Amino acid sequence: MRLDINLASQPYEDARQFWMRWGTAVGAVALFTLVLLALDISGWINARRDRETIAQKRAMIADRDQLRANAEKILNLPQNRSTRDQSQFLNGLIERKAFSWTRVLENLEKVMPPRVHLIAINPQLDEDNQLGLKMTVAGDSRDRAIELAHRMEESRRFSQTNIISESTKQSMNGGDTEQFDIVAVYIPEPLAAPSSKTENKSADAKSLKVERKTKPAAPPRSRP
Repeated sequence: MRLDINLASQPYEDARQFWMRWGTAVGAVALFTLVLLALDISGWINARRDRETIAQKRAMIADRDQLRANAEKILNLPQNRSTRDQSQFLNGLIERKAFSWTRVLENLEKVMPPRVHLIAINPQLDEDNQLGLKMTVAGDSRDRAIELAHRMEESRRFSQTNIISESTKQSMNGGDTEQFDIVAVYIPEPLAAPSSKTENKSADAKSLKVERKTKPAAPPRSRP
């Protein structure tokens, strides 16, 4: 009869298998921690750069606002009021030169709801030299005026549309019962300049027509 007696003070353990199993897990956790730490440091550096950029932009905006305030203060002096008024008048003429009543009415016609019509319209420049429109419209429903304001706001030709006043009147013949004053900023359509390719094609076509007109006809062949 054979007896196996373990005379060791501690039980037998396979240390190599233990370290291979748990060492791999510890290494993966350490690697993942390093990746997170690198991402955290990179995000902190980028956030610091963004804060510095924002601070610079704010400082530039503050400087521009200060320059604008100083310029307005100088223009508001009594001796400079005539120059200011003259410059504003000239700017108004320049802006109104690009203003087209036909285009404005066409754009309004596209967004005008049924049973709503335009009574009066007045273009004017705001403080930011944007071309504003003050309009008076009339109809038989308040909802249609609100619909007109929504359509104008969704259009590419109008922005900052607001209804500033409204009034109600009685109509014996079933006509207009609501009248509204609407303000909006008008965005003119950019003038499309003719491309060089189109000009070259038109020039070639004209020259070709001229050549065809000026080219003499071939003499008739004599029969044998």
